[in-house]
Parts: sequence; C-alpha cells; structure tokens
Amino acid sequence: MALGGIEPSNAAPEPVDPKVLHIINRLSFGPRPGDIQRVQSMGVESYIKEQLAPDAIPKPEKLKNQLSRLETIHLSTVKVSEYFRTPPNPSPEQKKASQKRDTQIQNEALRARLLRATTSPRQLQEVMVDFWFNHFNVNANKDNIRLWAGSYEQEAIRPHALGRFRDLLGATARHPAMLLYLDNWQNQAGKSSGSNGRLNENYARELMELHTLGANGGYTQHDVIALARIFTGWGFTRPMQQKKHSTGFYFNPEHHDFSDKVFLKQQIKGSGEAEGEQALDILAKSPATARNISYKLAQYFVSDRPPNTLVDRLSKRFIDTDGDITAVLETLFQSPEFWDSKNFNAKFKTPYQYVVSIVRATGMEVNNTIPISRHLESMAMPLYRYRTPEGYPNTQDRWLNPDAMTRRISFATAVANGQLSIAGVVNNQNQSKPVDPAPLVNTLGNSFSESTQQAIASHTSSLRSALILGSPEMMRR
Repeated sequence: MALGGIEPSNAAPEPVDPKVLHIINRLSFGPRPGDIQRVQSMGVESYIKEQLAPDAIPKPEKLKNQLSRLETIHLSTVKVSEYFRTPPNPSPEQKKASQKRDTQIQNEALRARLLRATTSPRQLQEVMVDFWFNHFNVNANKDNIRLWAGSYEQEAIRPHALGRFRDLLGATARHPAMLLYLDNWQNQAGKSSGSNGRLNENYARELMELHTLGANGGYTQHDVIALARIFTGWGFTRPMQQKKHSTGFYFNPEHHDFSDKVFLKQQIKGSGEAEGEQALDILAKSPATARNISYKLAQYFVSDRPPNTLVDRLSKRFIDTDGDITAVLETLFQSPEFWDSKNFNAKFKTPYQYVVSIVRATGMEVNNTIPISRHLESMAMPLYRYRTPEGYPNTQDRWLNPDAMTRRISFATAVANGQLSIAGVVNNQNQSKPVDPAPLVNTLGNSFSESTQQAIASHTSSLRSALILGSPEMMRR
C-alpha cells in the first residue's frame, strides 16, 4: 500500500517482516537508509552474530576521519588533566586558553559519542555503551568530571561493553571519574586499626545497590560499612604522582583500614588494595548481581516489565559464563520473550534514542552535532549530566508526558523542514534540505498503522515527513 500519495515506485510496496524491524530497532538506534534491505538479505541470525562481534565490522572512512580530528578523545584521564593544567597564578591569557581547552574537551567527547551513535555500523556496541554508561553513571557537572566523562567512557565503559562484567566493574571502580563522583577519594580510615575514621559510604552503597546486587540484593548496613572500609585508600592521582600512575588510579596505604573484615558473610583479610579486588570478585559472582543485571538488560531490550522466565534464564547464563555480557545478550536475542510480537514496537524511546533514530532514519550527513546536543538538553536528557547515580531511566513512565511530546514534535518538524543544521555550513548557507517522505517511508519499512497512514495522507506533501518522524510508531522501538 502506498503511503500518503507517495508514488508506489518510490515507497515500500508493503510492510516488511516485523521481525526484521524489531531486531534493527532493538540492536541499533533505528534503521538508516538501506538497513532493512541489508538485514533482509543477510538474515536476522547473521545480523545478530555480526552485531555481537563489533570489532569485525569495518568502520566507515568518513567516521574514522571525523574521529581522528578530535584531538582529545583518546587522551587518558591523566593526559586530559595535563592538557588542562594551568600554571600557578595564571595570566588572563592563560586563563582564557585553559577555558578554551576545557570547552574543547567537553565538546569533543559529546561529538564523538553522537557521531558514533548516528553513523557507526557497530550499532549494538553503541547501544551497550549507552546502557552501561547509565548503569555506571557519573555526572559531568561535578568538579573535574566535566573533563573526565569522555575518558571514562573511552577507558572504562567502551572497551568492556560486550565483554566480561567483572572487567567492566573493575574498570569503573578504579576510574577517577567514579572515585570522584561517589566520593571514594574522601573515604579514609582513622589512625587506629579498625576505626571508622573518615569513612565515606557513598561508593560502597551505590556499588551494591545500583552496580551489582540491587536494592533487594540481601546486603545489610554492616556490609555497607565493611565495604567502605575495604575501599579506604582507593583514590586518584595528584599531579606529582601522575607519571608513576598512568591510569589515574592511586591506592594510598596511609588511608587504608588494614584490619580484617567480614563482607557478605565472607572473611576478607586485611591486605590493602587487594581487598577491593576480592570484594569486586564476590559482588560480580553473586546470584543477586546476575539477577539485577539480567533484569535491567531484559527491561532495556524487551519490555518495561520483563517476564521472570526471561530474567531467570539470563541470570543462569550470566552465572554459567562468569558474567560474559555477549553470551547473556545472545541468550536474550534468541529467547521467545524477545520475539513475542506483543513486545514489537512497544518500548518508548528515551529522548536520546528518539533523536538519534530520527537522524539515522533521514540519512542526514552529520558534521555538526551541536544542534543535536542542544535538543537533548531541551528534552531533559543532556549527555553525561544526569545528576544522581542511577542514570537515565529507559521506561515509558519517565519520558511520556505532554511537555516531552511537544518537544519531540518540535524536533521532528525542524528535521523534516531542513531546519536542523547538522550537515554543516558552507558559504553561510544551511546545507540541510527538507526531508523527502518517500525514501523516509522506505527506510522505516512502511511500518505505520492504518490510522497513522490516514493522518499522513490527509496532509500536504510538505507536512508528511514531519508527521512520519513525529508518529506514534517513530516514538517507539
């Protein structure tokens, strides 16, 4: 059926296989032009296998060139600190140069994330980076984290997004952005062995409640205190130490409680830095952690209220594979719950998912990510700046409200009318052009309900792309 007066020769002749759309919408941020045809050609199973092994997917040359021009995104946390450092009593010129570097570091981190999300063919990797950054959230508005958010993603999140959970857990635990955000750098023991001294429980509490066991994971306040004592002395390097400690992590034995502890009913001998690693091992292997992570993955990929049967199966897979994230996802994507048609196009997109999916669907050339960032701010989802440790939620009840819908429609209209200047400016002329509805329908697989098709058909051609991008089907994945 042709949609809205679009010539049949240009439109999808009929809706595509819902399973093809479903797998693209869940394993990616939505189809780009040609994606549906590609998945149809290679098959759903081959697409899943491809996305689970992102290193084998070639990066487009343009994306590689764009990322290579970002001077700061591959700087380590320590190098970022050196890059930003200003001398004592800086001159006005030095202050201005420092502010310029500060802005550059922040903008390049945002640009890199958005370029990858909108144009990288390694879409599942980008989806999992988004998932894990929220799971191990840090807020860039707090102190130096504004400079470290990009290196935190690059060093702690991205390399382990499809790896072993224990490696991901350890990388976040040792990263200066996390140690600063949850105040563990202030977590210090008293002078006498076993004294609570200046214990700071923030990281210990969130490590169990959010990162591993879950709020109902069976731990007690005694465990919170024991874990805080275990992590005393875990902090980050100061300028005088940075050459010796290249990662930015620094264990200070003078601030550690070397007494023996009992954590989650297990004895931990006072041994310094190794105690923290032992505690992370215990947490990563806990069945409660397996269930908490499995629930969150099922909620993200299947439904806001995932069935217990699926969570149980994923938990078992998590335990059996020692927290192999790829193996757990493989089980998830093969599950009958994932393929239950009632879950197709049923997850309400977060603002980030919605904005990125629109950019991808239009096939627009992305050279300028600033307008995208600004629209995310207007939709209450600025990248790297969620204030509290639990990260941005991904459920409908958080994002579906009248104000949010108005802002989404405004964004969709701006894109459809060629008013979003993401292609860049040449000779002061906006390169963006109004979006042609015919190829847009084809890209999205003509997957609209009859009522949506009628609504689109009842308007003039100039409004159809805006109605497509603002449709109920586009709001969901």
